[in-house]
Amino acid sequence: MSRPTVLFVCVHNAGRSQMAAGYLQHLAGDRIEVLSAGSQPADQVNPAAVAAMAEEGIDIAAQVPKLLSDSAVQQADVVVTMGCGDECPFYPGKRYEDWVLDDPAGQGVDAVRPIRDEIRGRVEALIGELAP
Repeated sequence: MSRPTVLFVCVHNAGRSQMAAGYLQHLAGDRIEVLSAGSQPADQVNPAAVAAMAEEGIDIAAQVPKLLSDSAVQQADVVVTMGCGDECPFYPGKRYEDWVLDDPAGQGVDAVRPIRDEIRGRVEALIGELAP
């Protein structure tokens, strides 16, 4: 049985999707393939998201925001959107989840921590479903 692939998508691929990808990679290891992308990728990952994840012992500083592609969506078994709305391509047969989360853009690390913690809980639940 092949391992499932999860794609996290947000607008800038700089905060929410990067934190989610970092958690999934850290917590699931090689049991789940992890992808992330954005419909309008930023130049760099949000420094407050990097700092908040570093507090958890997860280094996402080297990650680079990537442009969402049809091939990434086609490759994924589960597509988790976080505020990309109608800009995310839809393919029949894929599992889509929309995680409604505050946008950490322009926020300090104190404001990002609760978003990070919410993402961790959702990622843990997703791992429980996909790779128990």
